[in-house]
Amino acid sequence: MTTTEQPWGTLRRDGDRVRASLQRRLDHDPARVWEMLTDSVCLANWLAPGVIEPRKGGIVKLDFGRSGTPIDCRVRAIRAPELLEYSWSAAGDPERPIRWELIPEGSGTLLQLTLLLPDDELVAISCAGWDAHLEMLTASLEGIHIHFPADRFRQARCAFGEMVRARLAA
Repeated sequence: MTTTEQPWGTLRRDGDRVRASLQRRLDHDPARVWEMLTDSVCLANWLAPGVIEPRKGGIVKLDFGRSGTPIDCRVRAIRAPELLEYSWSAAGDPERPIRWELIPEGSGTLLQLTLLLPDDELVAISCAGWDAHLEMLTASLEGIHIHFPADRFRQARCAFGEMVRARLAA
């Protein structure tokens, strides 16, 4: 098992899949971050319009419009305000689990995002997309609503692409 760490995140093989981990240190308590991850109004500001029913088996529906696949799945695990897991997949698509962990750090939160992705050519794009949405989440927590940061996405896509190539060369 090879692990490649960068400021962007961590990639490692997990069977025939890739486990990607991205972190953010946020100057907001876990309850506020949890609200951003589960409240429909908040979700629309940084991720996509939709709903996440905060209970095990609850509906997860997110509509990325023309920019992505509509998400239609169920909450797999939940422990408010510490853990939320669902699949970042459309109905009928292969499971792509996503796990949010909120760890209290003083008056703030360490947000750990873990993705389990098919080991294919979309790993760098998927990781870069989530990195960009984490930037949007960070801004939204400060009351600033930004559009999808395309420049950040391109930088992250290159960085994650290099990480994927390094992982394959190892």
